[in-house]
Amino acid sequence: VQLQASGGGSVQPGRSLRLSCAASTAISGLNYMGWYRQAPGKQREMVASIISSGRTNYAESVKGRFTISRDNAKNTLYLQMDSLKPVDTAVYYCNAINNGYPVWGQGTQLTVSS
Repeated sequence: VQLQASGGGSVQPGRSLRLSCAASTAISGLNYMGWYRQAPGKQREMVASIISSGRTNYAESVKGRFTISRDNAKNTLYLQMDSLKPVDTAVYYCNAINNGYPVWGQGTQLTVSS
């Protein structure tokens, strides 16, 4: 499976943005999918994850602001980001576990600045 992330950009604080991650194959068989981010000079961190049952998990820093979802019919993973803050500035990556191996999409840059 290949993953293609899109939707990044430059926004002002408080605004919203939605990231998409399109998969090259059906995602219905991928139990785990997630979004990660890496800010300059920092390690990559998990932002949000979702498993096939629909159960989600969020980093404390984004709880209540970000929503992860998956559309199996469209083979796409989403990350709705609301109330964006400058600290959310990072390169965002989508991830999936396929047959026990991690698969990463290319990153998409998000910059939150006034």
